[in-house]
Amino acid sequence: MKNQINAILNALIVQDYILFGSVFVLFIFLMILAILLREKRKTSRFIVTFAFLLLILGPTLGYIQMHKYLFKNNVELLNEKKLVYTNAIVVEGNITNSSRVNFSSCKIRAIAYKKTPNEYKNYILRLKPIQKSSITLQNLDKNQTKEFKMFIEPFTYSKEYSVELESSCKK
Repeated sequence: MKNQINAILNALIVQDYILFGSVFVLFIFLMILAILLREKRKTSRFIVTFAFLLLILGPTLGYIQMHKYLFKNNVELLNEKKLVYTNAIVVEGNITNSSRVNFSSCKIRAIAYKKTPNEYKNYILRLKPIQKSSITLQNLDKNQTKEFKMFIEPFTYSKEYSVELESSCKK
């Protein structure tokens, strides 16, 4: 448990600490405002409720949105082919760094889903993928594009499927 907490703290960047600190300061400010307005009970209760929602949702949603903006990248699926003699899929693609910083590493995940003609069922089937695989690319400079090839194995599904790519990068 201690190692996991240390890993999380080591992965944080300066902007994360600024976000968490500003959310906490805003929470304290709203609580002081609610105490000052304690005579107006409805307003005070609303401010307290809003402050606690901000304290819970602010860091989480702020972290997700900030990292989408700071570490923006585009991953593109070029080709995917199921191998005949091996239980595997070969996935080829490109990843482009479209942010303002150089990335030290990018983790690319390929996820295979069952595919049906029903659009709504496909959405539900995405929640439980058939198989996942990931690779890590090192040193992706800004505005640079790298090609990659990866395997999804073991892949024994014989019906129609779909492959999607996701990526997350860090400084």
